[in-house]
Amino acid sequence: MTDNFQFDAYRRPDGSIGLRNDLLILSISGLAAPIAQRIGSILKQAKVITTAYTGGIIAEDASLRLRMLEGFALHPNVGAVLVVSCNFPEGRRFRDRIAASGRPVEMLVLDDFGHDSLRLTDAAVRAGARLLQQLSAARRSRADLSELCIGVECGRSDTTSGIASNPLVGHVADAIADAGGRVIAGETMEWFGAEHLLEKRAKTPEIMQALRDALNRRIDRAEAAGIDLIGTNPGPVNIAMGLSTLEEKSLGAVKKSGSVPIQGLLQQGEAPGGSGVWLMDQPYYSPESLSGFVAAGAHMILFTTGPGNNFVSLLAPTIKLSANADTCANLIEQIDFDASAILTGALGFAEATQMLLARMVDVASGTLTYGEILSEGAETISRCGESL
Repeated sequence: MTDNFQFDAYRRPDGSIGLRNDLLILSISGLAAPIAQRIGSILKQAKVITTAYTGGIIAEDASLRLRMLEGFALHPNVGAVLVVSCNFPEGRRFRDRIAASGRPVEMLVLDDFGHDSLRLTDAAVRAGARLLQQLSAARRSRADLSELCIGVECGRSDTTSGIASNPLVGHVADAIADAGGRVIAGETMEWFGAEHLLEKRAKTPEIMQALRDALNRRIDRAEAAGIDLIGTNPGPVNIAMGLSTLEEKSLGAVKKSGSVPIQGLLQQGEAPGGSGVWLMDQPYYSPESLSGFVAAGAHMILFTTGPGNNFVSLLAPTIKLSANADTCANLIEQIDFDASAILTGALGFAEATQMLLARMVDVASGTLTYGEILSEGAETISRCGESL
């Protein structure tokens, strides 16, 4: 079923592939974040990721921050990196880690410019221009689905999500896994009420227990904070669009992960250890969820919606799909794939799966999504506790 779905990608020095060849301007220090944004306003082809947090980050937040920032810096769609920092030792660590991957990298530290942000900006723009010219010389070559890693997400779901668009993504997830590729599904709290379906697919009893423990930890955290999970999810938009309970929403949400065995449970931003379908224990809110997939190396995101959801990943092309006919008709410059014909019976899941795979390889080869064209993307890093 997937034999003919090849695409053109950038081959990295380590043999992996990238669907895009972006220059990433990465601010690893809160003090340097405005400078990175200024540099990006001049080098408009570049992608900018910043973090507001540096000093005083401890425990789980410290390890998560490092894992996410490294994941962004080494993302397969990133061809070169411009690191901006106010901390020389950490900046050097990132520079050396990126250089070891074979990517071109430049590092600029505020101390080297007497904390004159304008001088740093000038040097960074010049360095970034050289990197962009170097990247422009790269050419694409053939790649297979076995080399692809995708993340699957849903946001602002409605009844059509659980009936059509999420099951369609599940069929694609099975096809990617069968071809030897990798699929990551997250949104831990949206396993609630449907966790038994995921547990049945766990490859080992240990994985099954890990899934159960991950959900229970988040339930316990919510209850300790006095949050009524049943009363706050589904949200007002979900309810207005026909979803009545969290369990009903979850039964639709888990369909995105397909039907094949689950290979393991990942931390937020942790890369899969092999092919197949993996679950990621992380927040369900789309900006945090998509960023977790991206830091883990997802080349592309399949993102289903009911009434519409404009948010996308910054680094991974995000294909927005909906089976809501009104949404597809009204949000022409947001929805990349119209799955509404499934609900009328004009299109079966088998044919729709082939059509969506064809759209995916088209985007993988360079066709832009609406989210890319309209610059709807961002990446973020979750916080778990207080800073010192």
